[in-house]
Amino acid sequence: MSSEVIIPALGESIATGILSSWKVSDGSYVEIDQPIYELETDKITQEGLAEVSGVIAFLAQEGDEVEIGATIAKIEETAEKTVHAPSGTNPTIDAKPVEEISTSTPVEDISPEKPTTESILSTPSPSSSKSPEKQSPAVRKLLEETGINPSAISGSGKDGRITKGDVMEVAKSKPAEVTPEPTSPPIFPTTPSHTEHNTRSTRRPLTPIRKRIAARLVEAQQTAAILSTFNEVDLSSVISLRKIHQDSFIKRHGVKLGFMSFFVKAVVHALKAVPSLNVRIEGDEIVENHYYDISVAVGTKKGLVVPVLRNCDDLSFAEIEQSISAYAEKARTGTITLEDMQGGCFTITNGGIYGSMLSTPILNPPQSGILGMHAIQERAVVDKGEIVIRPMMYLALSYDHRVVDGKEAVTFLLKIKEAIEEPARLAIGI
Repeated sequence: MSSEVIIPALGESIATGILSSWKVSDGSYVEIDQPIYELETDKITQEGLAEVSGVIAFLAQEGDEVEIGATIAKIEETAEKTVHAPSGTNPTIDAKPVEEISTSTPVEDISPEKPTTESILSTPSPSSSKSPEKQSPAVRKLLEETGINPSAISGSGKDGRITKGDVMEVAKSKPAEVTPEPTSPPIFPTTPSHTEHNTRSTRRPLTPIRKRIAARLVEAQQTAAILSTFNEVDLSSVISLRKIHQDSFIKRHGVKLGFMSFFVKAVVHALKAVPSLNVRIEGDEIVENHYYDISVAVGTKKGLVVPVLRNCDDLSFAEIEQSISAYAEKARTGTITLEDMQGGCFTITNGGIYGSMLSTPILNPPQSGILGMHAIQERAVVDKGEIVIRPMMYLALSYDHRVVDGKEAVTFLLKIKEAIEEPARLAIGI
């Protein structure tokens, strides 16, 4: 009995995907729940598991575009798990000892062919009247010169001996050897060839995820009136808190107390103070959200994914850090799902982990705001009339100017700055 491997439904908007890789070999034995393929869509990369155990037979190849619901392989459940012989070997013959093959196999079974034209020109085999000792020196010399096999000549001499005339007669019917014409030495090009030129660049198709990212970014820029505003924030208090409580936090919760949990809480704090940033446009209507699902951008080898932290107003710092860590692991292993990235009211992206000093992030449609974090650098700032060194970070807020006014955007950024520079505000809600 065989079971079909079918591409499952991944979401209403996903109709096809690219079979980016097989994780097993064609004809190999797979175990139930073993990862067997990787499917790349315009939103996610999904890993497929075997639903039964058995021997798999591919019906699609890597790189094929397959539809949702398509059968890409079959698994023969009745097949037993066996150790296969290495490819290129014949288990039946290879298992025989050399002595058995050479003694038990009749010679005529190995080479049953009849003499061919080529055999006439081969080395002569001895016969009663045609062996070298029965031939005259002149005949032997002529046979050597012409390369004719004496066994192919009917001798006209006494007792069937070969005469010189017999050899000459056969030599007349022998095909003339064609002497190959001398070839000219190869001419090497003095300029790079087309192949050499092409090694300077590589052409490859866009992956579905990269296509989708490109389309969404262009859509955001073409449909929204994107404007950015900036501020800077002193991270001294946050760094001090992390230094004091980090060991206890790790011991109790199993994760590090990072900067991102502070910024997620600060964004929730700012969204409550400026609700006009927690909106989206649908047709001719503005939809205001009364929940706080924050999208956090995570970079992967295949592109940017943006999982959503749900109900961040109810999450503790530890729960936020644990969720971020879990999503980062799923993104790294390619097991993140479409559900993980659906929804979201507002996005945070951290270019600072790559060393970015300042940037203008692009909106994540249909959201109306995105916060860009950047690298922390010690800079000279004025504090109470004195020049001091502080760990500073530039913040960038990009927003949809169609629904968010400049005053609201600046106020929103100031609320984040206040919450980060005075983290106690997050605890007491002011």
